[in-house]
Amino acid sequence: MVNGLVSIGTSWLTASGQRIQRHPKRLVALVAALLLGGAGGAFAVASFAPDAAELPVRQVLEPVQPLALQPQAEALEFNHFRLFRSETTRSTDSADSLLGRLGISDAAAAAFIRTDTTARQVLLGRGGRNVTVEAGDDNSLFKLSARWNADDDGHFKRLVVERTAQGFKSRVESGTLTASTRLASGTIQSSLFAATDEARIPDSVAVQLAEIFAGDIDFHRALRRGDRFSVVYETLEGDGEPMRSGRVLSAEFVNRGKTYQAMWFQSPLAADGDGTVAAAATPPKGGYYTLDGQSLRRAYLASPMEFSRVSSTFKMRFHPILQKWRAHLGVDYAAPTGTAVRSVGDGVVEFAGVQNGFGNVVVVMHRNSHSTVYAHLSRINVRKGQSISQGQNIGAVGATGWATGPHLHFEFRVNGQHQDPLTLAKNSETIPVPASAKPLFDRVASFARLQLGAAATVQQSTAQ
Repeated sequence: MVNGLVSIGTSWLTASGQRIQRHPKRLVALVAALLLGGAGGAFAVASFAPDAAELPVRQVLEPVQPLALQPQAEALEFNHFRLFRSETTRSTDSADSLLGRLGISDAAAAAFIRTDTTARQVLLGRGGRNVTVEAGDDNSLFKLSARWNADDDGHFKRLVVERTAQGFKSRVESGTLTASTRLASGTIQSSLFAATDEARIPDSVAVQLAEIFAGDIDFHRALRRGDRFSVVYETLEGDGEPMRSGRVLSAEFVNRGKTYQAMWFQSPLAADGDGTVAAAATPPKGGYYTLDGQSLRRAYLASPMEFSRVSSTFKMRFHPILQKWRAHLGVDYAAPTGTAVRSVGDGVVEFAGVQNGFGNVVVVMHRNSHSTVYAHLSRINVRKGQSISQGQNIGAVGATGWATGPHLHFEFRVNGQHQDPLTLAKNSETIPVPASAKPLFDRVASFARLQLGAAATVQQSTAQ
């Protein structure tokens, strides 16, 4: 019986092996089907797992012991912090008033400033100095720093008053000024100074603006409501605090719809004898140019004063003293007595003294047989034969000679013949950028255009 079963099993295995050899592909397909069926069955079983939303939920509550409040309060009590405040000194300041504006309540600090020679001289009776204090949360003084300009070599002075274990001590240090660039813009409503004040632009920058465009814009009578300007200028800082304004780097002024642009340029290049460009041993004097390379420094300034009002022009008029009509051969500028008068161009003083109806008068000879006359001066600051440069102070406005009030009478002559002074600046020649420096100039001008574009986007300021 056993032998029969073995014989039958052997025969089945032999037959199965023969079938596998004859039909291998069918066998592989059968195995794959079985595997897939098994996977499907497994998936079907998994899909019958219980829904997580139906699982039981158990809430566990555990008590949390808070930290003790008393130690925290004690820690805060001993955790002191520092406060920092800044102010500007006034000429009328006392130790108490200055510290009061700074939020300092410290009798010992006030007494030290009153009695310490250095602190008293630097802080009291000195207006316009930047002061920063470091104070405790009880408004006591830890440290006071005051900065001011002491010279023009790029440095500033710093007074330090500091609390020590032995009491307050003072010392004076020297620091280095750093230059930063500021952008601003404004709109004319009444005057240039009113607009720059509204835009928080320093007066020194406003004066530079007027000087830069003096050859193209008559700031005495040509400004119109709605004229606008943009300016990029340097600010010199000490310890991050503005100390003073520097040079105007670029500017744009739109007057009566016409746009004027200018930038400062000082070429470090000079041409050698063979035409190559090399560093100059003595760099040429810098100046202001239009952005296409024309110098804004003309042979003559538009006016012999920075700001004033034209009260009588170059024309026929009824003379207030002679009481008859006669030609007025110059321009009168109304201004208070003592207002500075400047030479409109380079030249040599031909006359300085008293001359009949002109009173105190200065006559300056320029090249090409040009001369200018400055009359009715209250004082004369030059002498005959002295060489003077454009913009140099030559005297002050007065009412000497035949004058009904303080003003400057100004004349411009060519070969002794009177010409209209108000046209002299615009008709004078300009000098372009040297060819050797033009590539560098063009690069600087491109950057100036970008800066002026950014300055124009600054919120326009309006002076009512």
